[in-house]
Amino acid sequence: MRWECTGVLRIELEPLAGELTPPEPGAHIDVSILDAPLRQYSLTAGSDTGHYVLGIRREVQSRGGSEAVHDRLRPGDVIDISEPRNTFPLAADGEVHLIAGGIGVTPILFMAEALAKVGRSYRFTYCARSRTDAGFLSDALTLGGTLHFDDEDGMPDLAALTSMAPDNAHLFCCGPAPMLDAFVAACADRPADHVHIERFEPSKLEAGAGEFVVELAKTGAEVIVPSDKTILDALIDAGLSPEHSCGVGVCGTCETRVLAGEADHQDLVLTDEERAEGAMLICCSRAKTDRLVLDL
Repeated sequence: MRWECTGVLRIELEPLAGELTPPEPGAHIDVSILDAPLRQYSLTAGSDTGHYVLGIRREVQSRGGSEAVHDRLRPGDVIDISEPRNTFPLAADGEVHLIAGGIGVTPILFMAEALAKVGRSYRFTYCARSRTDAGFLSDALTLGGTLHFDDEDGMPDLAALTSMAPDNAHLFCCGPAPMLDAFVAACADRPADHVHIERFEPSKLEAGAGEFVVELAKTGAEVIVPSDKTILDALIDAGLSPEHSCGVGVCGTCETRVLAGEADHQDLVLTDEERAEGAMLICCSRAKTDRLVLDL
């Protein structure tokens, strides 16, 4: 463990035995730290060298994960992690433009590192409030990053940054919600499959308008989902144990197939194509119909 900047720790993880699975750029892992809730953290540059590297900012309104890291995790401690999962994969070809905001630089750095290793063309912009608030600066500079600091340069102009990319380029952005909203708006005229974002948490989760019924196709059992609970919560209350992790629609662990009915998607992971094929995340999404039949 070492400080990257005020409030941001660089964490390097090594296996107790064997070898870690080589991750892809954009991947994250589930991390179980002491008795804190399970949390997801992006792997960053250097994670393909036999150990994983994380950058973890202490959040003012921590849900338990970053607080446990900063206050109680220490070198030599043993923690449990998952295999890497990738819901933010790097495009296989074409020009790439990377934009990072704050701690959102972690997956973007891994992408820049991978692109640099194979000699692919990319443009990398790293935005932060100030120099003292920016972790991984040396990594960003090594990888050719252009730095933008709000206190020196003003707020970043996402429309100007994205306009530098040719029409067929792939654009990636990770950072705070306002930045991502501005990025999506700036890319509104681009092909949806060329615009890629990763959020740390939903900008808004809307409550359901009323209760509905979930039918479990494999057993025929029915579970009522009240307006103030998620499908996941209702299933757990009914004594079931669906696989889940983040609870807010950002990791994809609870992905479930809808066999009948229409889902009200509120996740931040699934693509339009995956939703059209029947996938939904039961930790946050609800129903537009009175009944959903799930492949459970």
